[in-house]
Amino acid sequence: MGEEVTVEDRHQEVTLLDILDVILDKGIALRGELVISIADIDLVYLDLRVLVVAVEKMMTLSTNTIEGSAKEYGST
Repeated sequence: MGEEVTVEDRHQEVTLLDILDVILDKGIALRGELVISIADIDLVYLDLRVLVVAVEKMMTLSTNTIEGSAKEYGST
């Protein structure tokens, strides 16, 4: 019949390199806000935005976007 799969068989070791590879391939966007205030008076406001993606992937995405825009507006 079929083989039984145990918990030990499903356990895989994930390294930091594996995680970084997935992040660079798919991309990740982070956004955050930081407000430093004293006595209900805002002194510092930071709006943080980070995009992490491989340069090759970003070039492919931007080329596809530009080509799509050109087709949409009738340019060749």
